[in-house]
Amino acid sequence: MSGRVVIESPSRRRFLAAGSITVGFTLLPAASIWAQTTTEAGTFNASEPDLPGSLKTTPVLDAWIKVDADSRITVFTGKAELGTGIRTAFLQIAAEELGVSPERLTLVTADTSLTPNEGYTAGSHSTADSGTAIAHAAAQVRQLLIQAAATRLDADAASLVVEQGVIVAADGRRVSFGEAVSGTDLHRHAMPGQPTKDPGSFGIVGRPYPRVDIPGKVTGGASYVQDMRLPAMIHARVVRPPSYGATLASVDLARIRSLPGVVAVIRDGSYLAVAAEDEWQAIVAMRELSAGATWNAAPPLPDPATLYDTLLKLPAQEISVANRKSTSTIAAKTLHARFTKPYLTHGSMGPSCALAQFDGTQMTVWTHTQGVFPLRKGIAEMLSMRPEHVRCVHVEGAGCYGHNGADDVAADAALIAHALPGRPVRVQWMREQEHMWEPFGPAMITDVTASLDDTGHIVDWRFEIWSNTHNNRIENAGRLMPTWFLAKPFTPAPPKPIPMPEGGGDRNSIPLYRIPNVYVQHHFLPEMPIRVSAMRSLGAYHNLFSIESFIDELAAAAGADPVDFRLRHLDDPRARDVIRRAAQRFDWERQPASTRWRGRGFSFAQYKNLMAYCAIAAEVSVEPDTGRVTIERIVSAVDCGQIVNPDGVRNQIEGGIVQSASWTLFEETTFDRHTITSFDWSTYPILRFESAPRAVDVELIDRPGQPFLGVGEAAQGPMAAALANAIAHATGVRFRALPMSPARLRAALEARV
Repeated sequence: MSGRVVIESPSRRRFLAAGSITVGFTLLPAASIWAQTTTEAGTFNASEPDLPGSLKTTPVLDAWIKVDADSRITVFTGKAELGTGIRTAFLQIAAEELGVSPERLTLVTADTSLTPNEGYTAGSHSTADSGTAIAHAAAQVRQLLIQAAATRLDADAASLVVEQGVIVAADGRRVSFGEAVSGTDLHRHAMPGQPTKDPGSFGIVGRPYPRVDIPGKVTGGASYVQDMRLPAMIHARVVRPPSYGATLASVDLARIRSLPGVVAVIRDGSYLAVAAEDEWQAIVAMRELSAGATWNAAPPLPDPATLYDTLLKLPAQEISVANRKSTSTIAAKTLHARFTKPYLTHGSMGPSCALAQFDGTQMTVWTHTQGVFPLRKGIAEMLSMRPEHVRCVHVEGAGCYGHNGADDVAADAALIAHALPGRPVRVQWMREQEHMWEPFGPAMITDVTASLDDTGHIVDWRFEIWSNTHNNRIENAGRLMPTWFLAKPFTPAPPKPIPMPEGGGDRNSIPLYRIPNVYVQHHFLPEMPIRVSAMRSLGAYHNLFSIESFIDELAAAAGADPVDFRLRHLDDPRARDVIRRAAQRFDWERQPASTRWRGRGFSFAQYKNLMAYCAIAAEVSVEPDTGRVTIERIVSAVDCGQIVNPDGVRNQIEGGIVQSASWTLFEETTFDRHTITSFDWSTYPILRFESAPRAVDVELIDRPGQPFLGVGEAAQGPMAAALANAIAHATGVRFRALPMSPARLRAALEARV
């Protein structure tokens, strides 16, 4: 740890860990030619670009599947369970290809000492990347075990069948997986072009299977990192400055030293923390320490009343996303609109938490980070340790879906544990720390102009985006917020855009529709007035809200039905299919064209233009006197390729619908010239049960044998636009500024009168 550390400790005990050995090795082969790819999950060098999924970067079979002499099977993934159900899906995938039941498997997720490095669990990549790797690795392991059994039995491999981890010959002779593995080497590279099972034979994939993470959560079991307790553990709390950039002027430590249970007071520059024997003692000490601290003022924040003007004036890095000029056409009608989105707070259910233990050589951190390997790199740099001496182990957190405070609280725990070697240290943020210091989802502006010809077809499309980065994940120690306050602070790595086709602020900015002339420009804003990073679906949420709202405006200008207008401009058969299925299930054609204060809306997108297709039809009612929106009914159709667990897919779409409804109708991070003011649940309203959709109906379109398409973030953008379109239909007023809160709706309706 850089800088001077003062430790006030009534008592300190150290212990020596039992003898252990750390072995460093790589799962990657030496290679002179690498294919590099960058996605939201990270930048990867693919040593085997012909292999599917994450096998490209980790091609060794036993990095994914291990079988021991007792026939115990362990499956490994570098992805973390964030509440999307991927643990269950991965068990189903591996079990299907191995020919065993999921209960026979042990799954190890994101652990820097055990699992492949798959970067971040982000961007709906888990099943597409890790699930695909597990499927192909498991299929090849099964074939290798069968071949080993065939040699052992002197039988034709094609005549052998797998029955729950036992390979059986036609005459009844049997070889267990444990026996077969002794005759083969799984520490070998996967081979390209090897077949997986015929989808027609699937008995596990494609069928509902109970989520393995749910029982503990609904019965009060220890399910989250917040629930972890280790022997001899001490509790710590940090004191944050009152605002960005404030520095510590003075602090009174005298009273803190004598408070009951206090183990240590830690100061490093403007970084303050306390450790105590129990959690309440730590909270009391934190409050006393905070009360005794004075701070030098920080530079002011921008005026929230002119936020969007401020963003438009910031220096921009210009990125040409699309500039397609196909034909010269005559515009019969041209429309223009500007849409805005505020900063959004993750608002995780449980404030961020981490545990860390330092034995004098090795640092272990238990964390709900979305990327254990990038976090390890950042912590190692922060503590001037070698990365192999830092182990990060993922444990689920109570709330995530984006870059919240998980990495920062892990840095807090590591800093404090490094200063107090021997005992495990647990750090949990307070609610106001979570809401004020996490990286927020960026504010955005989109500007769109489009023209119709005299047949009612879109002939020209111009779309511009102003946005900060949507990815300030841990690239170096300076991206860890606690390092800003150290006596020798770290400088964050400069923000960078995520390149298309995935994109960041420009994600889903290119309409999937058939339009001959398309211009899309991303004004990337490196300067960040407010701390921002990834929020679920990144720029796709606002871009699709803008695009699909404007498509409805164009349909109205063309005198066309919104569903027919979309179909008129689409060639992709899978896109057309989800739109038709959603419209049919909603009974779109039979719905009334207009009812006073009740309306319907439609929207569609393919997430990133690469992943799951999602169409949503919404029916809402609006109370003009209060501006309250009631979501009467939502119908959605989804195509995510081969479905692993129908319940899991449905969970993700339903959850995305509810989350997007909350963003769209209620959520907005607020601040003044000094600090964040939306510091708790009363100042940061979210959707409550009374505002949840009264009915949600999701139709799944299964595509057996097709690639997995990420589905976790497919619904957020379409849901926002479907709501906006339904509200416009119900009220006759088009709202282009988020959130469409009751107060704003009421004011707009009153102004119209």
